[in-house]
Amino acid sequence: MSTDWTPTLWSECFEEMLDEELDSSDQWAFHFNYGLTEALTKEERRRGWRVYSHCAYGRFQCGGCSKTWRSARVVLMFRYRLRDTTARGTVLMRPYGQACKRCREEFELPGFSQNEVEEALLGLFGKIKKNCYDEDEEEEEEEEEEEEEEEEEEEEEEEEVSRRPHEKALCEACRLGICCQE
Repeated sequence: MSTDWTPTLWSECFEEMLDEELDSSDQWAFHFNYGLTEALTKEERRRGWRVYSHCAYGRFQCGGCSKTWRSARVVLMFRYRLRDTTARGTVLMRPYGQACKRCREEFELPGFSQNEVEEALLGLFGKIKKNCYDEDEEEEEEEEEEEEEEEEEEEEEEEEVSRRPHEKALCEACRLGICCQE
């Protein structure tokens, strides 16, 4: 798993999974917005925007001292909407960063494995199906059961990471009050 933030990995996975996950002729665009928040205004709600937050496993590398670390609590924020009049959907994504324990300077953006990207996007597509296409989530539950076996190996590694204390002072999402920490 890379420690580098790779937007193209997300964009390519989104495009690859789109036709399989959303059985629709609607066009969807995937963009990044590094100032995205979870708060929607009344106007944004009226225009159909929704928010989905996902807690992921990622790796970081400090730009100052090159120290690397893993985290099982990387927050990913998505906003999405489908415009019925144009049959066009938009997804905006923001990864939240963490600061180096040694340097405590800037928030570094995380790197992800392809499996982690796909898992996050599956959750997003599930929300899009439910909220934009009124599809039931029962089909998703059946697919999730099949994928559980593959995830068990990853969970063992993540469990080791999640035993370490989460340092709120170094977490951008904690500072904003939106961290997925239990």
